Amino acid sequence: MHIRRLVPDYLESPPCSPCMFHYDLFKKSSFQSYVFKSALLCHYQITMDTSKYRKDFPILNTEDGPTYLDSACMTLRPQVVIDAINEYYTKYPACGGRSVHKLSWQVTEGFEMARDSLRRLMGAESSSEIVFTRNTTEGMNMVANGLGLGKGDKVLTSDKEHNSNVVPWHHLAKYKGINYQVVPAKDNYFFDLEALKEMIDSNTKLVSFVHTSNLDGNTNPAKDIIEICHDKGVKVLMDTAQSAPHKELNVVDLDVDFAAASAHKFCGPSGMGLLYGKYDELKELIPTYVGGSTVVSTSYESYELLPPPSCFEAGLQDYAGAIGAGAAAEYVMGVGRDSISKHENKLNVLLTKELEDLDGLSIVGPEVSQRGGICSFNLEGWDSTDVAMHLDKKYNIAIRSGMHCVHSWFNSRGIDGSARASIYFYNNEQDITAFTNAIKDTLSG
Repeated sequence: MHIRRLVPDYLESPPCSPCMFHYDLFKKSSFQSYVFKSALLCHYQITMDTSKYRKDFPILNTEDGPTYLDSACMTLRPQVVIDAINEYYTKYPACGGRSVHKLSWQVTEGFEMARDSLRRLMGAESSSEIVFTRNTTEGMNMVANGLGLGKGDKVLTSDKEHNSNVVPWHHLAKYKGINYQVVPAKDNYFFDLEALKEMIDSNTKLVSFVHTSNLDGNTNPAKDIIEICHDKGVKVLMDTAQSAPHKELNVVDLDVDFAAASAHKFCGPSGMGLLYGKYDELKELIPTYVGGSTVVSTSYESYELLPPPSCFEAGLQDYAGAIGAGAAAEYVMGVGRDSISKHENKLNVLLTKELEDLDGLSIVGPEVSQRGGICSFNLEGWDSTDVAMHLDKKYNIAIRSGMHCVHSWFNSRGIDGSARASIYFYNNEQDITAFTNAIKDTLSG
C-alpha cells in the first residue's frame, strides 16, 4: 500500500472528501507525523492489490517470512505504524496534557488526533465518546465494573463469548450477587433472538454480546439484538474486537450503548484499545481507576472529576501506543473494510473448497459465507496444538490452536479445542495454497 508522505507544500487540496477532516487539521497543526500523513490517503486511489499491501509489512518481506494465518489473534504491523511509534520516541518523547513546552503540545495534538481516527473507525459522533484502553478486555471490564450492578441485577450474553465477556460477569456474580445468564444458541452457532426476548425481564440491566466471533467468524445480528434490548429498556455492550478491523462499523447507526475494540486486531500496537460509549452513558459510568489526569481539582475533603473521556484515563498514557493505533486505524480505513471483507471471504471460500471434503478433517462453524475470514477445524487423531506446531515447524505456517479463549463454548460441547486459520487483507492465494497443501500432506502422511 502506498502512503503518501506529504509535506505542507503539497497540500493545495486533499485527494478526496473523506480525507478533509485530517487535511484541515494537518494544515493547522505543527504535528506532522506519519500517522496523520497517512490520514491523507485518497480512498479512491487504493484498490485491493495484495502485493502492494504486503510490501508495507516488514515481516512478510524477510527471507524466512512465515505464511501468517493468525490475524484473529494478532495482526501484523505495517511500516507506517512502526514509523509513527518511533517518531514519538525520537522527535517528541514527552508527556501530554501537562507541560506547556512545544514537545508536550505535539504529544497532546497527536494523542487527540489519534482519538479522532479511532472515532471514525467506530463511526462515533464525537471524539469525547472514545476512551483509550489497553485492549478490549479492559474496555469490557470498565463497563462491567462501572454500571454499579448489584444483587439480583441480570446480565445476559450469547453462548459463544470470549472469556473477556464471561469472566467479568462470573466475577460480579461471585462478589456482587448479580444474576449472569447465557442466551442459548440456535442450531449450535447462531444467536437466538426469540430466546433473548423471553429471557429479558424487569431485572435485566445489560445484554453484552460479541459482534463477530473469534471462534468461527460468524457475525451476530447486532441491530436486531440492540433494538430488542432498547425496546425493553436494557443497555447493550458489544465486543467489536473481530468486527471493527474487518467490516464497516457505525455505532451511531447500530445505536449501541458501549463497544470495545483492540488495536492489535487492526494492525496497531499491542497493549492499546478503545472503549466507545454514548456520551450520556459515559457520564453515568463509574470510573474504575482515578487519580492523575482524571480530576479538575482535589482538596483534603473532596474531588471533582473531569468529564469523559478524561475521567477514565488515569495517569500518564501510552502516547506512542495511541499514536500508533491512530496510524493503524487510518491505514485500515484507507484499505477499505468493505474491500477487506470481500477479500477475506474470497480466500476463505478457496480455503474451504480445498478442505471441506477431506477425510479426517472437520470444520467448526457455519457455512463459509457466514465465517468471514476464519476457518476453525480439527484433524482426526491430532490434538489442535500438535497441528499448529507441526505446521509451524515443517511448513513455516502460523495458525492458532486451543480454545481461543472461548472455553465455555468448547467445554459445554465436550470439544478440546480447534486449530484456526484466520485471514486478513495482506494474505493472498499463495498463502491459502501453501496452507491447504500442508494440511493435505499432513493427512496423507
